[in-house]
Amino acid sequence: MTTSDTTSGAVTGENLDKLNTNLRKVEELTQRLTQVMTHRSTHNAALDGPNQELFGKAATAYWQEALRDPAKVLEHQLQFWSKSVTHFVEAQQALASGKLKAPDDPGPKDRRFANPLWDTHPYFNFVKQQYLINADAVMQAVDSVTDLDPKEKQRLGYFSRQILDMMSPTNFLATNPDALEKAVETEGQSLIDGLENLIADLEANNGELVVRLADETAFELGHNIATTPGKVVYRNRMMELIQYTPATEKVHKTPIVLFPPWINKFYILDLKQQNSLVKWIVDQGYTLFVVSWVNPDAAYASVGLEDYVEDGYLTAIREAKAITGEKHVNAIGYCIAGTTLSLTLSLLKQRKDKSIKSATFFTALTDFGDQGEFSPFLTDDFIDGIEAECADKGILPSVIMARTFTFLRANDLVYTPAIKSYMMGQTPPAFDLLYWNGDGANLPEKMAMQYLRGLCQRNELAEGGFELLGHRLTLDDIDVPVCAIACETDHIAPWANCYRGVQQFGSKDRTFIKTQSGHIAGIVNPPSKNKYGHYTNDDLSLDPEAWSASAAFHEGSWWPRWEAWLNKRSGAMVPAREPGDSTHPVLCDAPGTYVTVKAKP
Repeated sequence: MTTSDTTSGAVTGENLDKLNTNLRKVEELTQRLTQVMTHRSTHNAALDGPNQELFGKAATAYWQEALRDPAKVLEHQLQFWSKSVTHFVEAQQALASGKLKAPDDPGPKDRRFANPLWDTHPYFNFVKQQYLINADAVMQAVDSVTDLDPKEKQRLGYFSRQILDMMSPTNFLATNPDALEKAVETEGQSLIDGLENLIADLEANNGELVVRLADETAFELGHNIATTPGKVVYRNRMMELIQYTPATEKVHKTPIVLFPPWINKFYILDLKQQNSLVKWIVDQGYTLFVVSWVNPDAAYASVGLEDYVEDGYLTAIREAKAITGEKHVNAIGYCIAGTTLSLTLSLLKQRKDKSIKSATFFTALTDFGDQGEFSPFLTDDFIDGIEAECADKGILPSVIMARTFTFLRANDLVYTPAIKSYMMGQTPPAFDLLYWNGDGANLPEKMAMQYLRGLCQRNELAEGGFELLGHRLTLDDIDVPVCAIACETDHIAPWANCYRGVQQFGSKDRTFIKTQSGHIAGIVNPPSKNKYGHYTNDDLSLDPEAWSASAAFHEGSWWPRWEAWLNKRSGAMVPAREPGDSTHPVLCDAPGTYVTVKAKP
């Protein structure tokens, strides 16, 4: 026997040992997969997408279009057939030439197909191009349907895009060159690791597939995230009130109370020192209070918007006034908390209470007349499904809200992370923003339905008034100075919809700022980064398109512009205030205890 034979035999033995180890691992993982899927939690089927009636209506409308205008439909079919046949012939010619080379591919670049093999290898190139041809044909067919209600057509388009995104060849092992290369490189270990990641995600969410976006072991609240110094100075069943430690010797007389959304947790505004709005506000010389909302469970089923207003907003304002000895506060509301701040302002106006001196709104919808990309989720069948889910659990689980938001950007927040984790076996990154994104909060049953039915579906606040706490609350009651910031590419609260709401406010002192980027990046936009600019225009009588067309663009963050606005409404400078007082003893350090409670799946 030669030396090479001996070496070969040893390698083969090692390979067999590894193969047996992997087979045992697969068997163990299969048992775990069976276990978690057997005991997976259930939810209302309406939350998984539209029933078949929508697609049946679409098919009927398409064929009615064919009878009415056969030339138009025939043209679509011939274009699709011609592109497919031409594509097939080109691929056959490339293979017949004996050269492993794809035909020229001048089409637009798609981030999903970044691997060079999608352009250079005839197999992968054929798969990619045929997928894009098919996707284009489907969306042409959707666009050609005319006999559908506009909202139904919008919904058809949304779910058609979802299906096309799901069917991308990048989402399947046999047609993903990145995953195949990784499997060969690691001798299959990447597939084992990927299966383990998949099962771990299923186990963490009772069988519900929620792709983990970040390494959850990399962050600890109060240690390397949410670290701005402060103290919890008040706590009730709805919230903890944090007062931040001053960073300057003197502060503005009027304190700020910031209300973050309770759909997510407040520390999006305090991720790290470099981009913390909380720290930046304190550094500018303000006494800052931030509400940290409770993460509700089934015991909160009967809690409504009235409880958030009374035990959240009004209580936080009352306690901040008591601690600082001031008669007024400047209030900030972000997203749904901005919507509810508008309710609070109307209520205080009707009660003749002048506790709020000015109000700032971050990406806050108050007029839901145009529901934008959320329209597919605000139809009766989907809301009926949510109502049934809430009635069963007492809450709207955070996993359902998270899935709704992530599927608005499915390729970025669902499929790409899933490919990396499940097909390539990669560990999710240590990314603070994605960690926060996965740290969700539940919504109480009553509050969720008030919001979805009364505000979103029926648009009562902007159209006639929203009944709460014995009052009919309206936008024209809002008469305090207002500064509203909306984000140019926001898919959750489109800037034009935010603008239309501000136009209905009764205040004569209104400022509107449109910042570049989206719902999070547009708000968390520190001046030190000099990343995104913003637009201003004093004429709020214009429609959104005209306002934008004539707006002035400014380089850099909107934060200093807003602070200059706030400065004028915050009074003289006074000695800095330490958190709490004799009647408000410090309960614990920031970020508090409520923020650490995880939503149970």
